[in-house]
Amino acid sequence: MVSEKRIGQIPQPIGSDGSGWWDLGPRDVIRDLQNPDLLVPPPTDAGTIPNLKFSFSDAHRQLSHGGWSREVTIRELPIATTLAGVNMALTPGGVRELHWHQQAEWAIMLVGRARITSVDQHGRNFIADVGVGDLWFFPPGIPHSIQGLEEGCEFLLVFDDGKFSDLNTLSISDWFAHTPRDVLSANFGVPASAFAEIPKCQRYIFQANVPGSLESQKVADLCGTVPQTFSHRLLAQKPIVTPGGTVRIVDSTNFPIAKTIAAALVEIKPGAMREMHWHPNNDEWQYYISGTGRMTVFAPDGTARTFDYRAGDVGYVPFAFGHYIQNTGDQSLWFLEMFKSDRFADISLNQWMALTPQQLVQENLNAGPEIMNALRTEKWPVVKYPGFSYFPRTSK
Repeated sequence: MVSEKRIGQIPQPIGSDGSGWWDLGPRDVIRDLQNPDLLVPPPTDAGTIPNLKFSFSDAHRQLSHGGWSREVTIRELPIATTLAGVNMALTPGGVRELHWHQQAEWAIMLVGRARITSVDQHGRNFIADVGVGDLWFFPPGIPHSIQGLEEGCEFLLVFDDGKFSDLNTLSISDWFAHTPRDVLSANFGVPASAFAEIPKCQRYIFQANVPGSLESQKVADLCGTVPQTFSHRLLAQKPIVTPGGTVRIVDSTNFPIAKTIAAALVEIKPGAMREMHWHPNNDEWQYYISGTGRMTVFAPDGTARTFDYRAGDVGYVPFAFGHYIQNTGDQSLWFLEMFKSDRFADISLNQWMALTPQQLVQENLNAGPEIMNALRTEKWPVVKYPGFSYFPRTSK
């Protein structure tokens, strides 16, 4: 039996027009509180757009001595065919072992610091320390490693294939374990007995000592270092600043090695929104870093669906679908927009209308002078207008 008092404390699937009714059966109230736009969809939502959200908190976490990892791939979010993500943490000294992938690896440091190493196909090496907001990119087939420094670290890895799994990796320990010792002996020119202690399987993540200074770890290389750096300081970029927030775009124009993944780090201030837009180059894969927001995605045939996001969530927008993202909290919403592309590209609804003959726009939308005079030829990725800002609904 559910009391009237208890019902009043729990959000119910009842629209502002009185549609719907109480949900008195078994339910996850915490989930409903986190997803108010699934509990009571906006009246403009329609149709059956597939799920465009998955939380890393719902992903399987692989625990190791030295750190942990979890992933969101096409297995967890079937719509996400272009990119896959891995969230990983390493202890001080924890090592993501020497390995390589068939896919490109793009990454951003979220917490702490790490040392990354790599060698390219021409025998040129790369060793660098990365901190919060720094990126790295390793092309397909290029071997590399990651190791936590004194404070440990946590980072997001993104791969240019939705079917990717970090557990399906080409690792140095795995290759040694599955190679006869006489072959290893012949390859390295040492007795087979020298390989008596090699691991019997893939190490993946393991605990080691915190490495010494970067200078002490450098390896002299006759071939020199890689000609295009594998790391990039995203937060050192001058952002695009608008009244509603900031945007930092990183792609092959300012991070030349990153030829298959482009990204934008977006900040939406309270009351502001990522403007109505779409992307003409590929699907969008999102990672929410902090704050809370809601995204509505518009698709063909009059369909639209709204999802709520918070830190640790992955969002997705199919190619060319219109969408916007609103900050629903009282602090800045930070998230990444990512694309399987060498360039970042978006089309602003406002700018498109402003650069189209006015009579044509007016006749399409029955738009009066008030709308037409407000159009901007300049693109504002994040918008906030005095008196016209978005303010989130309060929960009842």
